[in-house]
Amino acid sequence: SNNLYPQIQDDMKNAMRAKEVFLLGTIRLLIAAIKQREIDERITLNDNQILAIINKMIKQRNDSIKQYLQASRQESADKEAAEIEILKKYLPQALAEEEVADIIKEAFAKTNATLIKDMAKVMAYIKTKAEGRADMGKISSIVRSKLN
Repeated sequence: SNNLYPQIQDDMKNAMRAKEVFLLGTIRLLIAAIKQREIDERITLNDNQILAIINKMIKQRNDSIKQYLQASRQESADKEAAEIEILKKYLPQALAEEEVADIIKEAFAKTNATLIKDMAKVMAYIKTKAEGRADMGKISSIVRSKLN
């Protein structure tokens, strides 16, 4: 599905009209990140790819918050936290554990994976269903343990 980018653009226009400077700035950062990747890879990003960018931006901000708090820079930490709240609005509901388990099962069935060399195939399938909605690192370890 590709509904996310038009929604982000609409939100940008609305933020401009409402003169919501902070909201606008955050959305512009997101659009810049999307465009950068599209230019670098000469592709049009789909919703899952955009969600991966949003998750990465949230992770970067969480890391910054830790550093700011260690340096007693509360104001900077609060700004990062406010950006996270804006970015989070675009994330779909996270998949429940049983949904993740079902997707993993389905991936094994569809790819006929049995060996560790099938890992990439299984993960590629799972990515199409779960990227941006589940912890891919965690899924990766589950898949690896099933293949060993």
